[in-house]
Amino acid sequence: QVQLVESGGGLVQAGGSLRLSCAASGRTFSSYGMGWFRQAPGKEREFVAAISWIGTNTNYADSVKGRFTISRDNAKNTVYLQMNSLKPEDTAVYYCAADYLGLAPVERYEYDYWGQGTQVTVSS
Repeated sequence: QVQLVESGGGLVQAGGSLRLSCAASGRTFSSYGMGWFRQAPGKEREFVAAISWIGTNTNYADSVKGRFTISRDNAKNTVYLQMNSLKPEDTAVYYCAADYLGLAPVERYEYDYWGQGTQVTVSS
């Protein structure tokens, strides 16, 4: 069992930056692939970024490539999402998720555990 708690969301102006964190419980965190998803009001939850268990493989949605960076610190049981050059369309609740197989998948169904989410609001 893995429990995930996101933090770092908030209100920021367009062009600004935020860093989200996802703290995981459990001694097996380092074996899980980790992902970030987001869900805007009235929209489906969509993939944002993912990182494999050892951090060598990453995937990004086209909409965030070059602006967002996913990273992890297995010693701290934490995964991060650095978000730069934020746009109003990045406004959403951001969720982190854990993949038991340790990969960096892009599909929601491939993740086994989810956090409760943190709100990110980007004003224009």
